Amino acid sequence: SQHSQSVLLVDDSAFFRNMLAPVLKAAGYRVRTAPTAQEGLAALRAQSFDVVLTDIEMPDMNGFEFAEVIRSDTNLGAMPIIGLSALVSPAAIERGRQAGFHDYVAKFDRPGLIAALKEQTAGAAGASELNRAAA
Repeated sequence: SQHSQSVLLVDDSAFFRNMLAPVLKAAGYRVRTAPTAQEGLAALRAQSFDVVLTDIEMPDMNGFEFAEVIRSDTNLGAMPIIGLSALVSPAAIERGRQAGFHDYVAKFDRPGLIAALKEQTAGAAGASELNRAAA
């Protein structure tokens, strides 16, 4: 039996943490939340996650800076990171790509968020299923 994928959700807004965590849990993910990028980093270094969801607009360390720190950490460098933002503009998407995001999703786009998570956590099993479906 495959363990459910674990997600670290980093967002300074309790409103969004409380809105998104149940959505992620309902989609079958185990969720840990952190209110700051620093706490997110501490969580990443303490336990393993399959994917990180991070808000962009945060005080102290924003989502882009957070992603850059993850990318520069040898143990975390391959971690899939999905950026969450109220505003998804071409400039922001480009900035996210440079920071090392795998995907960038609007906060209120729940189907898009779940689809992005599924894509980033598919792993080998998911890939073989897709190949069989395509065959």
